[in-house]
Amino acid sequence: MKVCKFGGSSLAGGEQIRRSGSIVLRDPDRRIMVVSAPGKRSKNDIKVTDLLISLANARISGYDGVTERSAVIGRFADICNELSLPDRVILEIATDIDRRLSAKYDNDMEMLDTLKAAGEDNCAKLVAAWFLAGGYEAAYVNPGEAGLFLSSDYGRARVLPESYANLQKLRERNGILVFPGFFGYTKSGKVATFSRGGSDITGAILAAAVGAHEYENWTDVDSVFAVNPNLVPNPQPLSEISFKEMRELAYAGFSVLHDEALEPAWQHNIPVHILNTNNPDSPGTRIIERRQTFNGVVTGVAGSKGFAMLHITKYLMNREIGFAAKLMQIFADLNLSIEHMPTGIDSITVVVRSDALDDDKLEIIMRRLFDELGVHEAYLERGMAIVMIVGAAMAQTVGVTARATSALSRAGINLELIIQGASEISVLFGVKEEFCDFAIKTLYREFFTYP
Repeated sequence: MKVCKFGGSSLAGGEQIRRSGSIVLRDPDRRIMVVSAPGKRSKNDIKVTDLLISLANARISGYDGVTERSAVIGRFADICNELSLPDRVILEIATDIDRRLSAKYDNDMEMLDTLKAAGEDNCAKLVAAWFLAGGYEAAYVNPGEAGLFLSSDYGRARVLPESYANLQKLRERNGILVFPGFFGYTKSGKVATFSRGGSDITGAILAAAVGAHEYENWTDVDSVFAVNPNLVPNPQPLSEISFKEMRELAYAGFSVLHDEALEPAWQHNIPVHILNTNNPDSPGTRIIERRQTFNGVVTGVAGSKGFAMLHITKYLMNREIGFAAKLMQIFADLNLSIEHMPTGIDSITVVVRSDALDDDKLEIIMRRLFDELGVHEAYLERGMAIVMIVGAAMAQTVGVTARATSALSRAGINLELIIQGASEISVLFGVKEEFCDFAIKTLYREFFTYP
């Protein structure tokens, strides 16, 4: 049994849905199809999810949202017409959108999640209708009825453990099951979504729950590449990569797969296969527990902007028992996640996402650092980026970090931070944001063939 997830670009229009559906029909093992909301049809198009967010924001702001509603329903109507589906399909979609708009909500986030989820939910109903119109046995699956229960953290929900036993029962059903990605239901019956791109997570959860022998993730690229193809021409494709390597690279900016999607597949040792809807015969990239082949010491290079570094100094900090715990508690009290925390004898640096640390929270942190922890100095640097080299073979290879730092030094890039991961499969470099892309290209040139 395979679970196959199709991204928004694979479902953007009628022709793309036909192509995706034919891929499912080519292999009888493809029993569960997870769908995203329709994506862009062209470079200047708007994704259905963004149309729905605009609709939600209009209603939250006190407007009727008539224009935004028409844009959403019009987009689905275009797809229905392209697929020659009966009028009742678009009528059901319009009724569903109106039901969500007229519902009573406890807060704006609940309303936003409910409307955002309409993209995937109605796309799944539409795709199921296309299969049925072609004479194939297929059914739309409601996540709530199937038992996909999530936490109440709207916009960043997490799956509840009991969901796996509930979803396992899908194995007993016949035909092609079309399951909407991105959302589930709280125990109180409210819609909750994963973070953006969360259909990947839905697919991984389902693959783990039903014990699939493979989780296929269909997108618009032939494979995972060793570096962002927008930065380097003809980058090296990766035939296989380990879960740990992919997790590191996804954190640092690889956008092929949502980083949270790897956990369910990794926990249940289910291979993930990245494939191209527009080129289904391409071998793609397999993400597996343990790699058998290595093309080089470094598997990939990635980078991500939008970080801030809080530098803290206190004399004899290393002798103060519990200092780090007290520091972390300050951030926990403000619901801030610490990304990295390298330390020295009398200093410590806290790396956080810049957009999470607004000026009000920074003021609170600074006051508590001086009042409660008695630090001597503390200052924040925004506009930072992290760049990483990742490779399972790095742990057994001498001199990798030296090669990387030398290459960056020759390129005139100053390093604000260096961290080697505990697993020894990655090294992280902190640089100014304006040097991020240049640093990525410099490191790729050092470890891969690139003019």
